[in-house]
Amino acid sequence: MKYKKIADFWAFIILLSGSAFMMAPFVWTLSTSLKDRRNIFELPPKWIPDPVTFSNYVNVWKAAPLLNGFLNSATIAAFVLVIGILVSAMSAFAFGKFDFPFKNALFLGLLGTMMIPYSVVMIPQFVGFSRLGWVDTLLPLIVPGLFGNIVVIFFLRQFLSSSLPNELVEAAKIDGCSFPRIFWTIAMPIMQPALAAQAALSFMGIWNDFLGPLIYLHTPERQTIQVLIASMQSMYVSSSNYPMIMAAAVISMMPVIIVFIFCQRYFIESLAISGIKG
Repeated sequence: MKYKKIADFWAFIILLSGSAFMMAPFVWTLSTSLKDRRNIFELPPKWIPDPVTFSNYVNVWKAAPLLNGFLNSATIAAFVLVIGILVSAMSAFAFGKFDFPFKNALFLGLLGTMMIPYSVVMIPQFVGFSRLGWVDTLLPLIVPGLFGNIVVIFFLRQFLSSSLPNELVEAAKIDGCSFPRIFWTIAMPIMQPALAAQAALSFMGIWNDFLGPLIYLHTPERQTIQVLIASMQSMYVSSSNYPMIMAAAVISMMPVIIVFIFCQRYFIESLAISGIKG
C-alpha cells in the first residue's frame, strides 16, 4: 500500500507537469491578447498583463469579417456533423450487423481509402468542383462530408461489435422489428457515447480545417474563421500587432473548447467496453 501511494504521487506530479507544459501556450496566447502592443516584448516576460486591455478583441472584430467566418464554419460543421455522422452510423450498423455479398471486401476497400493522402486527390477534386461551378462556395466543403467518414464508420463498427450482441438483434427480428427500427431504437441509444465522442472530434477537425477552405474559398465574406485568421497574420505580423492576432486566435478557439468541455466525458465512455444488462 505504501509503494502504491508513492507511485500514485509521482504519477500525479508527472501528469501535473505535463498538463502545465501543454497549457502554457494557451495561457501565453490569452495573456498576449490582453496586452498592449508596447508591452508584448517586455523583458522579463509577464504572464499577467499590466495593464489589462480588452480593446484587441473589439478591434479585431471590426478589422475582419469574423462573424461571417464564424457563420461559414458553423454552417459547414452543422451539415457535415448532422448528416455525415448519421450516414456513418447507418453504414457502421450495416457493416457490423448485416450480411450481404462482398461485405468484407467493400469494408476493406473503404479502409484502403484512408491510406490515400489528400494531396493525391486534391487537384482532381478541385477540377471536378470547378467544372460544377462550386468554387468560392461552401459546397465543396459540405457535400463530401455528407456521405460519412470512414474513420467514424470504422470506430462505430468496432464499438457495435463489442456493445451490441448479435443475439439481441436476432431477438428483435424475431419480435417483428425491421432493420430501421432496430437501428433507431436499439443501436442508436447504445452508440450515443461513441457518436458524441466522434461528433466532438469531427467538429474540431472541421472547425480547424485550413487547407480545404484555403483552396476553394476566395471571397473574404465566404471564408472560414481559420482562413480569416491566417489572412490577418499576413496583415498584422509586419506591423508587430501580435495582440490582435492572439485575440482572433482566442475567439476562434472558444467553440472548440466549449464543445470539448461538454463532450469530454463521452471520450472515456466510448472507449470502455460496455455490456447489456437485463
